[in-house]
Parts: sequence; structure tokens; C-alpha cells
Amino acid sequence: MANGAGLPATMRYAVPAAYLGRVGARHDLRWALRHDEDAATDALARLQAASATSLGEGSRLLGAFRACGLLVPVWELDASLAGADFESPVAQLNGRLDDALAQSGALTSEERRARSGLLSRQVTLR
Repeated sequence: MANGAGLPATMRYAVPAAYLGRVGARHDLRWALRHDEDAATDALARLQAASATSLGEGSRLLGAFRACGLLVPVWELDASLAGADFESPVAQLNGRLDDALAQSGALTSEERRARSGLLSRQVTLR
């Protein structure tokens, strides 16, 4: 029953654990980050504050949810494009994420605001 209730998704291969989903006319990308949840949240906040979370025109970071100790950010994508069109942008975002994860200093005030925004829209799946 649980498998039938889930949203259909296709695994993308540019990065591990990234899934392209379609709900009606909408496309989304759900990416289970393999990093520590807090570190991933900080890195995503750094990218959000730098306006570096885009996956191309018509895409936007909607937020994230937590599942089994992992952070899973979700992007809305341009529904007129095919899934393969997002391989390169996701790979590029993965590089930016790795760079953000390598930063060890405290978050700036703008990054803290971005982190608070991400956390305020976050849900936990158990």
C-alpha cells in the first residue's frame, strides 16, 4: 500500500539520491543529501543567501524535509523541460554544495536568515 501511495519519481544520475517527480503538470526534484543534516542545512542556507540554488530558469527551491536523519531539499522545475535537461544543472549545484560544505566559519546574518527560512518550512518524516 505504501508503494502505491508514493509519488512517482525517476532517479537522476548526475548525483546520488536525486529524484525527478511529476505531480499533475508540475515537475519537482527531491534530493536526499548524504551529508550530516545540520551541515547540509547550513550549506543550503549559504547557497540560498548567495542566490545559488537555482537549477535554471523557471526553477526554485521550495524548501526541504527531513527523513531518517537526512535533509531532502525540493525544487520546483520548469515543467516544459525533460528530466535529462536537469542533469547538468544538478551536477553544477552539487559542486556548489560541496564548496559550501567545505566552509567552516559561522553563518553570516543573511545566511542565518536563509537557514531560518528553510527550517520554518521544514517537516520531519519518520
